[in-house]
Amino acid sequence: MLVKDVMVNDVITVSPFATLRDALSLMKRHKLKSLVVEKTNDNDAYGLITYTNIVKTVVAESGDIDLINVYDICAKPVISVGQSLSVKHAASLMITSRVKRILVLKDNEMVGLLCMNDIVQTLLNDLE
Repeated sequence: MLVKDVMVNDVITVSPFATLRDALSLMKRHKLKSLVVEKTNDNDAYGLITYTNIVKTVVAESGDIDLINVYDICAKPVISVGQSLSVKHAASLMITSRVKRILVLKDNEMVGLLCMNDIVQTLLNDLE
């Protein structure tokens, strides 16, 4: 099975210059725990902002959701793989890198997002 068979194609992105409030609103509206942070130019890398980044910054470090931009706390660059990679290898990379989400790229452009939950759901569906 390949990454492109399991990945989520409909990825919600956020501007790196958006505030954390904007990012949280997007997450709430789309019922997501993470957003892909857009590149600032063609030579830039994608980023990823998650609940964990936000909780660490806002709760643990007393940050202000209206003053902090997404760019300030997102993980960047994000670990990424090609869409034709085997899910087995992608899962191994996720485990060794200790991440739950990786970007899927084609010609250095984002085509999807692969989450641990998607891999597990695929396994569960195969059991039925």
